[in-house]
Amino acid sequence: MVLTIRKPEILTIARREGKVTVDGLVDYFGVTPQTIRRDLTEMADAGQLERVHGGAILPSTTVNIAYNERRQLNQASKVDIARACARHIPNDCSIFLNIGTTTEAVAVELLNHQGLLVFTNNINIAHTLSSSPDIEVAVTGGQMRKSDGALTGDFARTTIEQFRFDYAVIGCSALRADGDILDFDLQEVGISKAIIQQSDKVFLAADHSKFERKAPARVASMGDMAAIFTDKPLPETCKQLCDASDTRIVYA
Repeated sequence: MVLTIRKPEILTIARREGKVTVDGLVDYFGVTPQTIRRDLTEMADAGQLERVHGGAILPSTTVNIAYNERRQLNQASKVDIARACARHIPNDCSIFLNIGTTTEAVAVELLNHQGLLVFTNNINIAHTLSSSPDIEVAVTGGQMRKSDGALTGDFARTTIEQFRFDYAVIGCSALRADGDILDFDLQEVGISKAIIQQSDKVFLAADHSKFERKAPARVASMGDMAAIFTDKPLPETCKQLCDASDTRIVYA
């Protein structure tokens, strides 16, 4: 396959999978590792990808990947994470689910629970849970973002501050090796901080691709979480932080 065809295809795979690996692209295109490494280097020089050990990821940016694209990333892992998370949420409790494709997956896995009162600022989650007769759903209100059904703004945040939640499940855009939980949207960060403040136990649901991304705004630390649900081993520094903070790590 000629180079001009390979590059767009490599970019498509990176957007779908969250990353590309040299070995995976060698198998896919039937070319040598040296050829793939050269392709990735040229694409990195052009700002299309960011090189990492063994492959490349989408470049760091101050703007998140489009919501529909994020829904396609690591879908199987998100389902596994959601199932593990849902198993740690009891019946007959109040819970907040925030914006995100992983928290949407958690909502699906909660459909068989009973006696839940679920608060959310995510229209997609509210719609999913509305099909269950055993779950009450409350939405925060606020400005609706058409791209992903998120409810944001001061009205959403001040509504959250009027309640207490037994549990909260939050997602994030990126995770630093020092344990910082990061996001892109400053309004979302303010809402996430309010959710954490008003919840007795906070679960972070995030797949391994979040460790390969960067985002500018800090939400909290992994040490502030009651549990972290993920699909691959955390960096050693994060494990140490979780151990010191009694944060449980659950691998899906």
